[in-house]
Formats: sequence, C-alpha cells, structure tokens
Amino acid sequence: MQIVVAGQGYVGLPLAVRAAEVGHRVVGYDVDPHRVRQLAAGDSYVEDVASYRLRTVLGGRAYSATTDAAALAGYDLAVITVPTPLRDGVPDLTYIEACARTLGEHLRPGATVVLESTTYPGTTEDVLLPILEETSGLKGGVDFHVGFSPERIAPGNKRWSFEGTPKLVSGIDAMSLEVIKEFYDGIFHTTVPVSGPRVAELAKLIENTFRLINISMINELATLTDRLGVNIWEAIEAAGTKPFGFTRFTPGPGVGGHCLPVDPLFLSWKIREDLGVPFRFVELADDVNRHMPDFVVQRVVDALDRRGIPVGTARILLLGLTCKINATDLRNSPSARVAELLTGLGADVRGAEPNIPDGAELTVRRVDATPEEVAAADAVVLLMDHALSDLPMIQQNAAWVLDCRNRMSGANVEVL
Repeated sequence: MQIVVAGQGYVGLPLAVRAAEVGHRVVGYDVDPHRVRQLAAGDSYVEDVASYRLRTVLGGRAYSATTDAAALAGYDLAVITVPTPLRDGVPDLTYIEACARTLGEHLRPGATVVLESTTYPGTTEDVLLPILEETSGLKGGVDFHVGFSPERIAPGNKRWSFEGTPKLVSGIDAMSLEVIKEFYDGIFHTTVPVSGPRVAELAKLIENTFRLINISMINELATLTDRLGVNIWEAIEAAGTKPFGFTRFTPGPGVGGHCLPVDPLFLSWKIREDLGVPFRFVELADDVNRHMPDFVVQRVVDALDRRGIPVGTARILLLGLTCKINATDLRNSPSARVAELLTGLGADVRGAEPNIPDGAELTVRRVDATPEEVAAADAVVLLMDHALSDLPMIQQNAAWVLDCRNRMSGANVEVL
C-alpha cells in the first residue's frame, strides 16, 4: 500500500521505517525541514531506529521524507503521529486538526486514516472525523475508514521491541476496524481489537495514569520514610517478593517525558470538562510529582548545611538530565526544575549528560563527569543512572552524593 505517516518523531519514524521494511511504500511527512533533511541523508535522530535501517529503506525507495503536502496524494492509509501537548492544563489538539485538514485534502474513496497521537476519549470521532469529512466532502464509514490505535513506544526498552509490543486497534465501524487491523497485523506480532475508538483512547490513558499514580505514591512515601526510620528501597524489595498483587515502582526526582506528566491530565481535563467533577487521584498524583524536585533540592541544601557550606556558594553537579534512564529525550525532565531551583538559590550548577550529543543545548552549564569535575563539586546529585555513567568513579571521587536511584552506597552517599 501507499502509506503516509504524518509526524516523524519518536512515534512516527519507527512506524514508517517498519512499514517500509515489511513492503509498503511509505511517505514520512513532517513540517520540520531540518528533520526531513536529516532523514533524507539517512541520519536517524530516534534511538529506536538505527541509521542503517533508515538508509536501507531509503536506498530501496520504500521510504521517503518530505515537507511537501502534495506528496501525500494517492495514499491508501495515513497514520497521524503528531504531538498533543498540554497548554496551561488544556489539551492542545491543533497539530491533529492541522494534519487532518492536510490529509483531508488528499483523501479519496476507500482510503483510511488512523490516529495514534495520545488524546482524550472522543477525539477520533468528535474532532478528527468531522474535519476529514468537511475537508474531503466524503463520508466516514461510507466513503473512507477511520480509527484509533494508541502508540506504545518505550524508547530504550530492551525487553519489549516496537513490533513485539501488542497493538490496540479500533475503528469507527466494522469495515474500518478490519482494514486497520489488517495493516497493523503486518507490522506487529499481536494486534488487539477493541469495540471502538473511545475504548482505545481511554485504554492508553489508563496505562499511563496507572503508572503516574503508583510512582506518585512511592515518591510521597520517599519524602516521609526517612523520618520514620525506614529504608524505603529495602521495603520495596521486600514487598516485591510477593508473587502476586504487587507491581514494583521506585522513587525518583519526579516524572518526565512525553507521557506521564501529560497523558493522565488529558483524562482529568476531559472528566472536569464533561462531568464537572475532579479526577482526584490524577490531580493529587500530579501535585506530588511536581514537587519532587523541591524535595531533592531540600535534601541537598540540608546536607550542605550539615557540612557548613552555604548553598549560595556551593558547586553542584547534576548527573543524568534526560527524562528517563538511558533515554535521549529532555522533554519535561525533572532535572530542569532541580537545576532552576538550585540556581535560584545562588549555587554554581553544572550538568553531565552522556546520552545527549555534544553541542546540544542543556538547561545548565554542560560538563563531562570526569574524576576532576566530580571531585570539585560540593554535592553530586545522581538523577538518572544511565548505562554510560561511571558510578564507581563517581562514588570514589565525590565529596557527597545524593543518589536518587539507589545505585551507590558508602559514607559519602545518601539515597533519596
């Protein structure tokens, strides 16, 4: 089939390359000319897509990247993988809406449009479908097919591959579901059909809301257990010996990335908007996690005070600035807030991030985590324990460490 994947980010590029590898002719559409130039040169900026795979499908002419909407003409199936950010707590669907108009201009009878962007229940049928119908003059479910299939990308996850993760699929009617399922059956090992787009949209939000709430519970406990005289990490390990009824979550400096700080709030907003009541679990979980950087900073300040070092004169090294372990993504990372708070207190804050290429802009002065840099810091804060981080060297050379990941021990180490 002639496939369009609109949006060539961490969701769209893996799908586009995989679809090209299994035999489709794929156009990767993106409005960012810099991205498109990189892709055309065979240079992947997504960690789950090796550049050699991109070059292979480019060389075989199974894949092309473009900013030209005219190149979308004649598509059999289009997938929307554009961002859906929050703006002041309100879902911003403008990227979906703009993409729907562009695809609608090239929509023809028998074609299919699938939304993968995370959003609130009702978006596919109440927002996407009307725009496609208005722009094309065609009728969804009669002239063309529409559905929702949530992305389940986990960058850097070595256990669950892109194609090995079960894929939820839905359609606005039986024929839409059949066509969409057939497409994804050729890409994923397992597809799971559900009764309609609203179920699939809600399922995606449930997945991330479950994680947010449980992480928040553990994070709040981490702010309390030290005063109770209990090691929370040991308690979590002990609880994990139960073979049923328990899922392991661990504390950290907060949550970051494209999902956990955002997706559950889509659901909270939708419930308030439509039902006029709060989704209290999500609102409380969001509040706990937004204040975890404050707790990290207070631990650092208290430790400096005990050593007679005013935070305003301290040199502090932050290790691991990305939104999650082994990732290359800085979006919504709690490290930015930790750095902002410490800088606001007058500290000389530096950051080491081995997973971000040299030259990339960080929120703090960038340094390498050399033995000299570690030893020169009054405090070292391990935010993300990347595989590239030399933890034994850090522990050996640091005067004092706040370990937010429970990876080190010793007289100079405190664990979150």
